[in-house]
Amino acid sequence: MSTTFAKSETLLSVAFAPLDLVRQVGLVIGFSLLTALSAQVVIPIGPVPITGQTFAVLLTGALLGSRLGALAMIAYLIEGASGLPFFQQGHFGLIYLMGPTGGYLIAFPAAAFITGAFAEHGWDRRFLTAAAAMAIGSAVIMLSGWAWFSIIMRTSPTLALFDTIIKFIPGDIIKIALAAAALPSGWKLVGSRSN
Repeated sequence: MSTTFAKSETLLSVAFAPLDLVRQVGLVIGFSLLTALSAQVVIPIGPVPITGQTFAVLLTGALLGSRLGALAMIAYLIEGASGLPFFQQGHFGLIYLMGPTGGYLIAFPAAAFITGAFAEHGWDRRFLTAAAAMAIGSAVIMLSGWAWFSIIMRTSPTLALFDTIIKFIPGDIIKIALAAAALPSGWKLVGSRSN
């Protein structure tokens, strides 16, 4: 009895094949910098602002896959915690990472990993499955942010629900729709180049 498994491919692993160590490191650093840049897009709406970070995190996972996506987010957290002004509005340091928004930040590697794992199984090739994969990754970020915020701010989880989850849902739907729409188009472009 023979069992075969499909090769785990992501859009960028196909577009940049062969994906050697130098290219992998370059992509990890590049996507950590993209996340840092997206953190500077801020809409202040209370103790937890809206930023472009979740868009970058989910797209990173979908484009790089589980392992490289998670590594890019770990690199981003290390860069910001070590003193580079990479967190929202140029914040930095381990103290900031432990603040009210720390729950969102520490969930970035897990969200990228989960979104990337779905992408490696072909979920990024169609809009609906790409959106579902990113919604799951987004839920991981929001739930972690909600739990962390409730503990750090010493508020009831029910009271923290609006400030940490509910007000972000409309924006996340837009971010997920934009990212999920780009992925199938990218696959079509890569497919037409290889033919």
